[in-house]
Amino acid sequence: MATDYDAPRKTEEDVSEDSIEELKTRQPGKQSSAVDVDETELAEGFELPGADLSGEELLIQVMPPQADEFTCFNCFLVKHRSQIAAERNGHLYCTECEG
Repeated sequence: MATDYDAPRKTEEDVSEDSIEELKTRQPGKQSSAVDVDETELAEGFELPGADLSGEELLIQVMPPQADEFTCFNCFLVKHRSQIAAERNGHLYCTECEG
C-alpha cells in the first residue's frame, strides 16, 4: 500500500473523533437506498429528441465490386488490391488483419 508522506498526520483525538458511530450520527439520512441499477433498463426509456428515423428511407447507391478491389475474409471490408497481405484457401486477407 502506498503512503502519502505529504498528507497531514492525524493525532489521537482526530482518530477517535472519526469513529463509525460518530460518522453515522453526522449523516443520518444520506445513505442511498438504491441497489444496483441496470443501465440498459434506464437507456430503453430514454429517447433522444429528433432521433425517430423509422419513417426515413436511405438512398444509397450500391456499386458492384471493382476490378481493383477485394473483400477481406476476416474484417469483410472492401479494400484496394495493393492491401492484400495473404491468400489462404482461396480467401484474401488485408494487411491490417494480417499485421
